Amino acid sequence: MGLFNKIFSSFKKIDDEFFDGLEETLILADVGVATSTEIVERLREICKRDKLKDESEVTNALKGIITEILERGDRALKLDSKPSIILMVGVNGVGKTTTLGKLSLMLKNQGKQVLLCAGDTFRAAAAEQLTIWAERAQAQIIKQGEGADAAAVVFDAISAAKARGTDVLLCDTAGRLHNKQNLLNELSKISRIIDRELPGHDRETLLVIDATTGQNGLEQARKFCEAALLTGVVLTKLDGTAKGGIVVAVADTLGVPVKYIGVGEKVEDLKPFDPRAFVDEIL
Repeated sequence: MGLFNKIFSSFKKIDDEFFDGLEETLILADVGVATSTEIVERLREICKRDKLKDESEVTNALKGIITEILERGDRALKLDSKPSIILMVGVNGVGKTTTLGKLSLMLKNQGKQVLLCAGDTFRAAAAEQLTIWAERAQAQIIKQGEGADAAAVVFDAISAAKARGTDVLLCDTAGRLHNKQNLLNELSKISRIIDRELPGHDRETLLVIDATTGQNGLEQARKFCEAALLTGVVLTKLDGTAKGGIVVAVADTLGVPVKYIGVGEKVEDLKPFDPRAFVDEIL
C-alpha cells in the first residue's frame, strides 16, 4: 500500500512526528480514528518496552498488532447441523448475490448438498442471477415473483431444506440501506423466522462490505448488527487499488471476524481470509 510505503520510506527515528504520521496514515487507509489511535498507542508502548530502533523492528511490531486484531474470533464457517443456514446481508451493489453464488459452488465442491433461496425480491434480476449460480452448482433454488414477501420466501426455503435433507441453505437478501429502518425491520423479521424454524441449528449471517466503501462500512456493520446478529464479514472488490482498512475497524470495534475476501469476478476469486497475508500485503 502506497500510504504505508510513504511513511516508512521517510522513517528516520521513532519520535512523536513518526507516530503522528503513522496515525494519520492509518486513518487515511480507512482504519478509523478510534482503532488507529489504539494501534499507535500500543505500538508506542512496544517500542518503548522493547527499545525498538530500526524500521524493520517497528514494521514487524505494527504487523503483529494489526494481525492480532484480525485474528480475533472464529473465521471458519460453522455448518455442522443439518440443515445449516447462511444469510447474506448488506447494502446495494456490494456483491451479495455473486458472493452467495460463489460460496454455494465452493460448498458443493466440498460434497455438501446446498439449496439456494432467492430472498431478494426487490431487485428484478436478482432471482435470475441466483438461478444461474444454482445451475452452476447443480443445486435447487426456492424463489417467488418480484415483490413477494421476502420472509415468506425464506420460510418456504427452510421448509424445503428440512424436507429434502439439505446440508446448507444459502439465503440471498435484498440490498438495503443501513439507514432505512423499514428495510432493517424486514431483515429482523427474516431473522426471527430462522430462529423459530431452525432453533439450535448452525447459522452464519455474513455482512458483505465493498472494500472501497470507507468508514461508511463501519456504520453499515453497526446497523446490521442491530437487525441480525452478524457472525462474519465478507470483503469484496479487494483489488490492488482498494484500501480495505475498514475491516480492521470492523474487527476491532464490533468484534466480527472477516471470513472471506473477494478479489475478482471468477469463482476461485472468493478466498478464505488470511490475516497475516492481508497485513503483509498492506504493509
